[in-house]
Amino acid sequence: MNELILEQETVDFRGSGGVSADNRSVGFRPAFRNMETGSVYPSCFADGRPAPIHMVDGLPDELVVARSAAGKVVSVKDSVQSGFVFNGRFYDRGEAAKYLRTNPRPAAALTVAI
Repeated sequence: MNELILEQETVDFRGSGGVSADNRSVGFRPAFRNMETGSVYPSCFADGRPAPIHMVDGLPDELVVARSAAGKVVSVKDSVQSGFVFNGRFYDRGEAAKYLRTNPRPAAALTVAI
C-alpha cells in the first residue's frame, strides 16, 4: 500500500460512497485494517491528529515498509487495507459503498467531484 494505490482507489470509488468525500457527512471515518491481525487504525497525520482522508503517514511503525530520507512513510505492508470506521465497525471501500446504497442517508452524502 502506498499513496499511488490510495489515489487509484479514490478514482475507482469516486461517487460510489467508497471515498471520504462521499461518506464523511454520514459519519464514516477513514481508517486502515491490517488483514493479518484484524487491527484497525484510524487515518492520522504523522503528528497523530485525525486525518479527513486516508493518510499512511500516521500508521504505526510495525506496518511501515519504507520511509523517504525525510522520514515520510512511502509504503506499508501489503496486508494493510484502506476503508472506514462507522458505528464501531470497519468497512472496506466496497462495503462502505454498498452500505450507502442500501441505507437511508442525507441527500448530500453522495457527491461526484467534477
